[in-house]
Amino acid sequence: MNGGPSGFNNAPITRAFVITCCLFTILFGIQGRSNKLGLSYQDIWKKLQLWKLIVSVFTFSSTPELMFGAYLLYYFRVFERQIGSNKYSVFVSFSLIMSSLLQLFGQTFFNDPALSLLTSGPYGLIFSSFVPFYFDIPVSTRFRVSTLSFSDKSFIYLAGLQLLFSSWKRSLIPGLCGILAGTLYRLNVLGIRRHKFPEFIASFFSRLSFPSVGSTSPAPPPRNRPSFAPRQVEGNYRAPVPSVPEPPEDFIETLVSMGFDRNSARQALVHARNDINAATNILLESQAH
Repeated sequence: MNGGPSGFNNAPITRAFVITCCLFTILFGIQGRSNKLGLSYQDIWKKLQLWKLIVSVFTFSSTPELMFGAYLLYYFRVFERQIGSNKYSVFVSFSLIMSSLLQLFGQTFFNDPALSLLTSGPYGLIFSSFVPFYFDIPVSTRFRVSTLSFSDKSFIYLAGLQLLFSSWKRSLIPGLCGILAGTLYRLNVLGIRRHKFPEFIASFFSRLSFPSVGSTSPAPPPRNRPSFAPRQVEGNYRAPVPSVPEPPEDFIETLVSMGFDRNSARQALVHARNDINAATNILLESQAH
């Protein structure tokens, strides 16, 4: 299971976020301070160390957390492609701000010494993204291991559980606050899903983030032809497309229920060799153009 085309194509916000997290985690890790940067009610409200509100968002407290967190952020780039970088930047801001406020409220409410310093990292954004992942990303394959049933989404959930319990209570609270923030966004609290930032803010990240391997965007297809049309090769001959079985009707219906045209859904499935996740991303890419 993947989040669409490899690299950070059409996902500049995600690219900037992942790069910043890696740089901050390495920098503060070398200084031996990465495990002291989590949110603390005492530091924020009494000592007025407001810089921690920003630094704690971009700095994971350990290398394993960085690995799992960066992997999940990279996978969830599919949502930026789906709603566009501008609206995704609103989702990112809302998730981080709301989850941070909920974490500080939780510290004062529980008054538990074990929660005096929560773990750092973009837990709010990561676990907020699990809400649309649960509701909007369809299952394409299922399999069994002994008596247990799994799907292709299970690996993402397992990575999330590993991150959620990485520091027990110190990471559990930020994760739960992120899920709650994602739920509030999905419920469109205060009409948040209609808001947009000025265009220059979202485009700023496109210029700021560095190009990465596999992130070179191909030339966009002509507007009068869907992006999943077979590519042409020299001599104006089309590249041969291997024979693909007729897409299952339930796969087509799943894509139609997501708002796509039936014929386009069928063509995307054929081009994606009946991989429903790849077909979904093909259709989303075609809409982006």
